[in-house]
Amino acid sequence: MPEAAIHTLNKTNEKSIGSYRQPPHNIQAEQALLGALLINNNAFDQISDFLKPRHFFEPLHAKIYEVITKLVGMGKLANPVTLKPFIPADEKIAEMTVFNYVIRLTTEAVTVVNAVDYGHIVYDLYTRRSLISLGEDIVNTAYHSPVDFVPSKQIEAAEQQLFQLAERGRYGNGFENFSEILKKAINMADAARKRSSKLSGIPTHIRTLDKRMGGLQRSDLIILAGRPGMGKTSFATNIAFNIAAAYQAENKLSDAAENEGGVVGFFSLEMSSEQLATRIIAEQTEISSTKIRRGDIDENDFNKLMGSMYKMQQVPLYIDQTGGISIAQLAARARRLKRQRNLDILVIDYIQLMSGFSRRASENRVQEITEITTGLKSLAKELDIPIIALSQLSRQVESREDRRPQLSDLRESGSIEQDADVVLFVYREEYYLQNKKPKEGTKELENWQDEMNKIHNRAEVIIAKQRHGPTCTIELTFQSEFTRFSDLADEAYLPERYQ
Repeated sequence: MPEAAIHTLNKTNEKSIGSYRQPPHNIQAEQALLGALLINNNAFDQISDFLKPRHFFEPLHAKIYEVITKLVGMGKLANPVTLKPFIPADEKIAEMTVFNYVIRLTTEAVTVVNAVDYGHIVYDLYTRRSLISLGEDIVNTAYHSPVDFVPSKQIEAAEQQLFQLAERGRYGNGFENFSEILKKAINMADAARKRSSKLSGIPTHIRTLDKRMGGLQRSDLIILAGRPGMGKTSFATNIAFNIAAAYQAENKLSDAAENEGGVVGFFSLEMSSEQLATRIIAEQTEISSTKIRRGDIDENDFNKLMGSMYKMQQVPLYIDQTGGISIAQLAARARRLKRQRNLDILVIDYIQLMSGFSRRASENRVQEITEITTGLKSLAKELDIPIIALSQLSRQVESREDRRPQLSDLRESGSIEQDADVVLFVYREEYYLQNKKPKEGTKELENWQDEMNKIHNRAEVIIAKQRHGPTCTIELTFQSEFTRFSDLADEAYLPERYQ
């Protein structure tokens, strides 16, 4: 950056105490940070939680950062061209215009890797300036305090200001006043009262499950587990599409509190996005997924598929099919989706296909799973959304007479069970019984057929852990040809099918 421009910026901010003792600041760090952000807007996610425009020493830099914040917050690109209408572009700094100055910030930026470090420098210097200002206020008040203003009162006031500054001086969140928390709880109850479902959380639109759980609660980590073939991916997909479809149907409501759906992000680590879409199409159109994959569909089925496609395309469901993604990568992409699309719920299929980020964790699978589940719980709280994470069960389930899963069946169960707010198990007895078919013409075959008729298309969802309510088992219908779960009684409460 030209020395003349830096000198001009410094001169404009000299305080009355004299140029020989300016408040602590670092113009070069502010310039480097802004340049990094203009080169790569993704760096904004790393600093936006703690850095605000008021933290910059130079007012022009604060203005530039404010515009970047607004543009990125709207999902738009922030670069010198898009910034130009919102800054005093034609004003001059030394011999260059502000617009040329912004271009120079971009062209002379060295790297985006150190954006967080630059952000911390800017923030820490702001905190030091705030300390100086607080110290000056304490000195001035002590010199010119009113007669009735006793020293103990000034100490209490200074302590209060210092604690407020200490809270603002952290990169994370601090304690909240209980009165503010109470307001949030009352607002949540009021929002539930206004919804037609009367639920405080996000409805899954599977009525029996919603009744037991009160919907999916924000900031909860919900573990959905089962053995292969039980249908846990289908169950998660049904819930995800139900929520997204309800949002698509309700998003024109004047009161957002009444919205019964949400924007859904789905990390499919095992299946491709096309496979996942095929399941959703089968569930919505009632055309067998097997027939769709094999192309075994007639003209009527194909017309039904095409007729439903447009409506399903409007649903706010976003799928990421990256395999073996790390918890750090997943968190970064979830934050970006939250910022760009106002993410309401996240689904991950499944935990055991994720990886940790530390070398120590990669050497120990139990430690790695602990790192992943802890990270998912932290992310749920940070984004204030429910996260549904699928998990495999150990083979010890198969060795028991009653194969209904238990909490101890979770793979690396210690951390998963501990970090989860809710643990759901999907169990279908039909899956096991159909493999025990006796020989034709025997008495055992008749008994087997009677048992199969009783449990045909039946599934159980076992709520094995729930912080907000009791544990229980609910029964649902599962139509395997359409990979669809629904309530046993009727489907009057489910979102409209696209046919």
